[in-house]
Amino acid sequence: MTWIAAAALLGALSVVAGAFGAHGLAGRVAPEQLDAWRTAAQYALLHSAVILALGGLEAATGRAVRLPAALLLAGSVLFSGSIFALVLGGPRLLGPVTPLGGLCLIAGWLSVLTLLRD
Repeated sequence: MTWIAAAALLGALSVVAGAFGAHGLAGRVAPEQLDAWRTAAQYALLHSAVILALGGLEAATGRAVRLPAALLLAGSVLFSGSIFALVLGGPRLLGPVTPLGGLCLIAGWLSVLTLLRD
């Protein structure tokens, strides 16, 4: 799968998650859970745009973007996915997955610096 396709899927899922949070969860979960859901949807959407840009960079220049794109995708899935699951009543064991996803996101952003090399 190309990074552009991965970004498109993540972006679409982010919009679905945001809409579900706004219309399906409002009034059904605690306000702080709804805030966490919104944050997860926003992070996933933001990072889908970055992965899309990385895919465009790779397509335009042939420059490999695998490391930052993979870290950002993994981080989005782990961070946002664990929050979505926890808000929906998933096992509390998923709690430690959220910061692991956050670390992947941070590593992904820092690995963008590797693209500055010639």
